Amino acid sequence: MTDQSPINVGIAGLGRTGWNNHANACAHLPEQFRVVAVCDPDPERQAEAIERFDCLAYASYEELVADKAVELMVVATPSNLHAEQSIAAMRAGQHVIVEKPMASDLAGADAMLAVAKETGRTLTVHQNLRYAADFVKVREVIASGVLGRIIEVRIHNGGFGRRWDWQTMKRYGGGMLNNSGPHFVDMGMLLIDDPEPDVFCHMEATPLYAGDADSHVKIILKPKPGQGPLIEINITTACAVPQPNILVLGTQGSMACYREEAHLKYFDPTEAPPLILDEAPIARDRVYNREQLPWKEEQVSFVYDGAEGVQELYRALFASIRQGQDLDITPESVRAQIAVLEKCRELNPGVI
Repeated sequence: MTDQSPINVGIAGLGRTGWNNHANACAHLPEQFRVVAVCDPDPERQAEAIERFDCLAYASYEELVADKAVELMVVATPSNLHAEQSIAAMRAGQHVIVEKPMASDLAGADAMLAVAKETGRTLTVHQNLRYAADFVKVREVIASGVLGRIIEVRIHNGGFGRRWDWQTMKRYGGGMLNNSGPHFVDMGMLLIDDPEPDVFCHMEATPLYAGDADSHVKIILKPKPGQGPLIEINITTACAVPQPNILVLGTQGSMACYREEAHLKYFDPTEAPPLILDEAPIARDRVYNREQLPWKEEQVSFVYDGAEGVQELYRALFASIRQGQDLDITPESVRAQIAVLEKCRELNPGVI
């Protein structure tokens, strides 16, 4: 009989994601996860964790990784520490879920993969937006074929705002490419079948960040012919008007997602008049071609619940560690994303 006891969790870093995502997920899944130890340099955060979880609290990562009670390490520290601390945890015999980005570069990601294989420890990455309701719906609609062959997908993230915390600083691995890029490049890579697409990237450090890191990023992924649509990704702090967060363009229609609702408009080509080429070099009636297609429209609503996505990730992780099921988010799948992010940096040497 497999062990179904809760997994003992250590959380490194009690900031936004460590506390709001990982600690909350564990608190909502008490039959599967038990927080037994944390580390954070802030004494107030240590005390808060002790009160909430009745756990041990350390000031340093070295103390936490040495705690033999920890089975699963959550690495939710600044981005530049992810690879080093994940490797240390796996060498200490702990499974690891690391916050995105998995690593600061491809060398770091490859080192993590090598140590996971060497130690036999589970390594996964907090790519919770794979479970986001809008993205799940997009994948379902694309797979259904109602939009025909998908030509292009545009992914947009960001509004308009200024920022002045550590994630605006290069030395901590900050910037939009590192902070948000892993989510949206991950989405794009899941929509194509080419692990090494051509990459275009433009990045800027704008006055909207107090620090020196990038605050505006455009990425285009061009897969090989027949391996998926063109992917355009915009991640910005400079968009003051609403945009669809995902726009899908197909040969039979389109889909626009706005977080909690989606609009689909498509037609069935078998119900449309035949498309016959008119080779005469004249404009009939001096107008552009017009026709009434048999359009179908759907409005889809869903709940955009970020917390539920994190919990779903953790439930899948429990099933992998305790029940031997296949890992839902493999580090190999995330490595392809890290390769794209590294290419983006190479294309923008003066920015990052």
